[in-house]
Amino acid sequence: MERIESEVKQELARFGPAGAMGQIVETWPITVGETIAANAWPARVARDGTLHVAATSSTWAFELSQLAPQILERLRETLGESAPSGLRFALGHVPERSELPPANAGREPPRPSPEHVARAAEIAAAIDDEELRGMVKKAAALSLARAADVGPF
Repeated sequence: MERIESEVKQELARFGPAGAMGQIVETWPITVGETIAANAWPARVARDGTLHVAATSSTWAFELSQLAPQILERLRETLGESAPSGLRFALGHVPERSELPPANAGREPPRPSPEHVARAAEIAAAIDDEELRGMVKKAAALSLARAADVGPF
C-alpha cells in the first residue's frame, strides 16, 4: 500500500501545484476554521499556482477576498512549499457540512493558560451553584484557549 501511495504522489507531483490539492483539502478546515470551511472550499489549483476556492455566496467570496493575505499566510505556515501562490474566491459548490473533515482532526485541544483559567474564574464567579460554577469555569477556560489558538478568523 505504501508503495502505491508514494507512486501516486510522485505522479501527481508531475502536474505542479495541482499535486498539492490533496494536502490543501486535508488541511483547509484546520487552517481556516470550521465556519469558513463550511462556507468556502478549495476547488482547484490553476497552472500559475493560484488556489481557486468555491464560496457559498458572493458575500462570502467578497469577504474572504479581503482576508486572502491572512489565509494565504496561514496556508504557507501549514503547507510550506506546497502552499498556493495566490487565492481567488468565487461562487461555487461547497460540500455539505457532514461531508467535511472536522477542523480539529489530528489536533489536540488547546490547553488553557493560567490567564485563561483566571479569566474563566472571573466569568463564573457570580454563579451560586458550586457544581455549575465549576463546569462554566472549565468551559470558559477551554473556550478562551480555543479562541486564542484559532486566531483572527
